[in-house]
Order: sequence, then structure tokens, then C-alpha cells
Amino acid sequence: MKFGNNVLKATNDYKLVVDDVARLEGCTEGQLAAALELGNESDETKGKYVFTIHLPSMEPFLMNCKDRELRKELWTAYSTRCTSGETDNTQIINEIVNLRLEKANILGYKSHAAYVLDDNMAKTPEAVDELLMQVWEPALAKAKEEAAEYQKMIDAEGGNFKLEPCDWRYYSETLRKQKYDLDDDVIRPYFSLDNVREGMFMVANKLYGIEFRENKNIPVYHPDAVAYEVVENNNVIAILYMDFFPRESKRSGAWMTNFREQSYTKDGKKIIPLVSLVLNFTKPSGDKPSLLNFDETSTLFHEFGHSLHSILSDCRYESLSGTNVSRDFVELPSQVMEQWAGYPEVMKMYAKHYKTGEVIPDSLINKIEAASTYGQGFINTELIAASLLDMAYANISEPTEIKYPDFEDAEMQKIGLIPEIISRYRSTYFQHVFSGGYSAGYYGYTWAAVLDNDAFEAFKENGVFDKKTADAFRYNVLQNGNTEDAMVLYKRFRGQEPSIEPLLKNRGLK
Repeated sequence: MKFGNNVLKATNDYKLVVDDVARLEGCTEGQLAAALELGNESDETKGKYVFTIHLPSMEPFLMNCKDRELRKELWTAYSTRCTSGETDNTQIINEIVNLRLEKANILGYKSHAAYVLDDNMAKTPEAVDELLMQVWEPALAKAKEEAAEYQKMIDAEGGNFKLEPCDWRYYSETLRKQKYDLDDDVIRPYFSLDNVREGMFMVANKLYGIEFRENKNIPVYHPDAVAYEVVENNNVIAILYMDFFPRESKRSGAWMTNFREQSYTKDGKKIIPLVSLVLNFTKPSGDKPSLLNFDETSTLFHEFGHSLHSILSDCRYESLSGTNVSRDFVELPSQVMEQWAGYPEVMKMYAKHYKTGEVIPDSLINKIEAASTYGQGFINTELIAASLLDMAYANISEPTEIKYPDFEDAEMQKIGLIPEIISRYRSTYFQHVFSGGYSAGYYGYTWAAVLDNDAFEAFKENGVFDKKTADAFRYNVLQNGNTEDAMVLYKRFRGQEPSIEPLLKNRGLK
């Protein structure tokens, strides 16, 4: 059995170059400035507008650009990645699937899924399917309603075409603005990167009594990275590196990782963790700081939650500390942090206009809250489609020749995914499950969402900064890593098994 370099190859180097600004109608001033700045980085594109398939560039473009041909071109480049040429992953997927099965069989399991889940909270593929379908069915029904609504908009404006994936974000954003009068350009000034960072530091301080102090004497691996000492009772308990902006050598997305795990030496001395939090936000432009929309704000809080899981770890062995827990448990600390990002009381503490210092008004908070369940059909459908696609590969129990895209298409048809939506990640660039450690585990985002919505109910019942509740979460969940069964830890914190009801309610699916 040879695993070798059987990992997905990736390409993010596609660039959409536009020299006629008239074709970019609908794009915001900030988008245009960022695209022009990117264009000016190369002699070949100097003076032109450049958009990439990195999400901070692509997502706003798909949401705002009125030119359907340009949207379709960028979307096609994104959704067909790694299907040809040097980065063709189709054969690698086949090799990985069969090697994983061989490994599982050697260890006495009938499938890769059975092998992985045996050590997770879910325990069995059947339990995963049961959970996912409880969310899939109402989400798909909601997504069909959303698709019909967008098609009506297309027809009303005289568009002679059927809604496609490249159109979804544009019409979703258009309707969101109409329904909730909520514009990203109005939101962003209140969520400067500096304010959001200080806001999440404040939340961590109120919950766990820790402080974050920048230390410019700590060596960093890139000029963009910033190092912080994490301090509790005047003791440094961790180092946190933060790396916010895209660059050529950096993959897209957002993640947290460790340069060193927390542990203890043989003589009982605590070894502090070295934690890195990595994002890809739009860089400051001119005198304008990096301004986040609310999704990006939530993403930063999310990754910070992972960081806290490592920072507050107190385990003897590094292999069991921090985030070294089952995949369906690891997202609990990260996703529950998102709850504080959007809580009105908390937003008023950190969401301040970058120019005037004005605290975010109640009217805008109310709009953000009202819009929080908007588009949940799409959000949950594309996420769970990816989870079910992952499980389809992981449940294979006989050696097989995977043909792409036939296998993926058949699985999506089996669950009834509508053609206007694709899986959040198509197979050829689904790095999470083929080379990122989430194989038979992508469902964990939804599993953990059940946990985090249920957990935050305890904070809402007792107060979002209630010290007793925060201590219970810290000392039962965050500090223990993988030293005990995850469900035992959760029940010790919550006093009961988690309920799916808060998730369905909070996502507007019930």
C-alpha cells in the first residue's frame, strides 16, 4: 500500500481581466479600487481591473456585477478547477478513494467512513445520514422557494434565461437589499478589521479573563503576520500569530493551525502553544482600512474560536491537546464564537464606524438580525450537499474506478440537489476531504452546529458573559482536548444531550 503524494493539486491562479470599467456596473467603489490595485501589480494588466477566484474577490463580484457574461466566466473558472492540465485531480481522487478503502479493510472496517467515524461523536455512517437528512429536507425545500423567487426576478426584468449557479449570488444579493434594505457598503464601515479584531479579543477577555498584547519582538514568518502574547494573570499562556491578507504564495480560505501544540514536559513544566490564525481579507487601500462584511466578520470569530481551543488547552500530551479532537467536535468552539459576533449587545461594543467612531445603530443591527435567516436554503443545501458527497466517497466498500463527473453527478441527483446549486466544493477541489483531514468528516460542520446552537442557549439563558457558564465551557470543553469522549464532555457542560431544535429555529428552517 503506497500513499506517496496522493493529495489534491490546486490552482487559484485564474484571473478575470477587464479593461472596460463600463462592464463592471454594480461593483462597488471598494471592489473597483481593489481590482485596479491588483491589476497594477503586473505590467501586463496595469491600468486594468483584475478579479480572481479567491473568495474575497470572487464572492463580491458575483453578488454585484450586472454583466452576466463576466459572472459566468469567473464562475466557470472557479467551478471547473483542477479538471484538466497539470492540476487535473480526477485520477488522484480515484487513487485516494481506493487507498483509503484498502487501509480501512486492513484495519478491519468495511469502509473508510466506518473506520473514521468509529472514533468520532457520530460513531456510524447511519448516524451521520440521520442528522444530515433532518436538515437537508427543510433546507432543500427552502432552496427551491428561493430559486423560484429569483427566476421571477429574471423574468420580470426581461431576462431570457434560466437561473444558473453563476446567477444565484447576484439575485440573492439584489433581493436581500430589496427585502432588508441591507447593503454591504453600509455594513462594512462599521466592521473594520481592527475593530473586529479588538472586539473578539474583548469577548475572550470577558469570558475567560485573558488578554492579547502585540509583541513586535517576536519573529514572524512574513511581514503581513502579527504576533500577540496571550496573557492570563500576568503569565504568557500562548503566542497567537495573525495573518490577514492574500498573497501569491498563500492558498485561499481561512484556517487556524499550530506551530506547536500545548503539552507538559516530563517534569511537569507547561509548554505553551504557538497558534496561527490565517485569513484572506481584502487589503487596506489608500487611506481606507480593510473593511469586512458580516460574513467575513463571522469567519474571523470562527477561526478565533479554533485558536481559543488551542490557547486554553491544558492537556499532558500534545497529541490530545487543543483541536486534536474528533472532526464532528472540533467545530464546536469555532462555531459557537460566531454567536457572539452577531449578538446585539456585543456588536455595540466593537462595531464602530471607522471614520466617525459612531456605534452601529440599532436600525442596522435589526436589519442584520432580520436578514440572518435569509438565504438559508442555499447556505445549508450547498453545505450539506458537500457533506453527503464526502460520505458517498467514504462509504464505498468495494474497489472501484471513479469516473468524474459521473460519480458526483449521480450522487447529487440521488439526493435531489437542484441544478441551480452545486455542492459547496466539487470533487476536484474538495481539499477538505481529499487532502485536508476532513474525509468522512465534512458533516462535522453541521453536527457541531447542532452543538453550538444548543450550547449558546445556555449563555442566553444565563447571560452571554456569565462567568459560571463560561467557566463550565472552558473547563469541560476547551481545556480537555481529546482526553475524554466528546459527548461526555459536552453533557458535563450542558447537563443534557444536545437538541437539534435551536439549530432549525435559528436558521429559519422550522
